[in-house]
Amino acid sequence: MPSKASYQRIDRISEEVRREVDRIIRDELNDPRVSGTFSITRAEVTRDLRYAKIYVSVLEDERRADLMKALKSAAGFIRRALGREMIIRTAPELIFVEDRNIAYGAHIAQVLREVHAGEAPEETEGETDAESGT
Repeated sequence: MPSKASYQRIDRISEEVRREVDRIIRDELNDPRVSGTFSITRAEVTRDLRYAKIYVSVLEDERRADLMKALKSAAGFIRRALGREMIIRTAPELIFVEDRNIAYGAHIAQVLREVHAGEAPEETEGETDAESGT
């Protein structure tokens, strides 16, 4: 069974991979499809360091498909740049995965705002009825 220190090492490597991949995409990747509001939310590196699943959150729905295609086609370039930046024996193969958690959270927040805005006048009316004694 792997030790706690082993898991901590993988977590540190995963976070470093996330930071470096984000920097490489923003600074070194010259693809017009890579634009708009996006975030590399997390990276999960396998214990053998061969694969890294990179989670990408894209806020604009209309840009999501193009951005994901661009990242998947640039995976080799990003992997080579990652290998140059990090001190590890071999750079992991990058697998880009769409992360919809931020978009889902924004949607839920919007729905809650709409529900709250719809209930505000009813609460005011209810208070008025209670105050008048009816």
